[in-house]
Amino acid sequence: MRKILFSVMTFVLSIVLLAGCNSGPAGTETSGKEEAKGDNEEIKVAMILKTLSNPFWTTMEEGIKEEAEALGVKVEILAAQSEEDSQGQLRMFEDLLNKDYDGIGFAPLSPVNLIPQVVNAHKKGIPTVNIDERVDMEELNSAGGNVNAFVTTDNEKVGEQAGKFIVETIQGGQVAIVEGKAGNASGEARKNGAKSVFDATEGIELVASQPADWDRNKALDVVTNMIQRYPDLKAIYAANDTMALGAQQAVVNAGKKDQIIVVGTDGAPEAIDSVKAGELTATIAQDSAEIGKESLRLLVKAIKEGKIISVDEEAEFVTVPSYIVNE
Repeated sequence: MRKILFSVMTFVLSIVLLAGCNSGPAGTETSGKEEAKGDNEEIKVAMILKTLSNPFWTTMEEGIKEEAEALGVKVEILAAQSEEDSQGQLRMFEDLLNKDYDGIGFAPLSPVNLIPQVVNAHKKGIPTVNIDERVDMEELNSAGGNVNAFVTTDNEKVGEQAGKFIVETIQGGQVAIVEGKAGNASGEARKNGAKSVFDATEGIELVASQPADWDRNKALDVVTNMIQRYPDLKAIYAANDTMALGAQQAVVNAGKKDQIIVVGTDGAPEAIDSVKAGELTATIAQDSAEIGKESLRLLVKAIKEGKIISVDEEAEFVTVPSYIVNE
């Protein structure tokens, strides 16, 4: 009887010890808000985009929906009312944290506007993926947050592609840049990429570089003034296609379609149609659908692994290639 009792107690003790060995330390940053999920149908994510009034973002929305269907996950896609609605986008993120989402992807309107809620997501153990516009990582890390991944186009290379295409096409002369919104990281990178090519090319003179806030009508006004001030202008690079179309209209209005070429950025359907019609000279196409798809893939991967990276770890950085459309 004693032998039987001793055997039972030994068995129970071994089970308790085994269970203790399998449990990790509490509060580690490598564990998500719940155990890793194996069934995609259980996964529910939210994706916050900048706006849905721009073809770049509506194309990304379509890509995300396609990938969600392919992966078998549930996704809710939201966007700010406008690209000026930084506080509204922040409140949107805050609201999502009070709902039962397994992960959140976000494209911030500025490098800093979403940092408070990205930090809160990190503290709650919710995986996040940063899309397109890079959050200020130094400030985010200092505030105690991080993201699992960052997916974008290399915007400086986009600007370089545009600059190289322009200098090869015009073979010397005056050029101008229509910038995006002042302080916007993507727009600044595109401007700097193009400017570096112009500055390094003999015979090319960069005579003007002005913001038009990603707006078609503002670009029309900005370029109208540029043409009046610089009548020998030969090329304009616009940091997105919406502004490029406004710039092209200004060129047509001035009767200088045969003198001035206009190159845009994004590969928006209207811009591609304009290139095919012989109006815009070219657009540097970004595959926004693929950016959205890859962002969702990485978010689902992080959720399934159940991992939140620490503040000291480097977020995964993925770039989606861009290409020139000129015919």
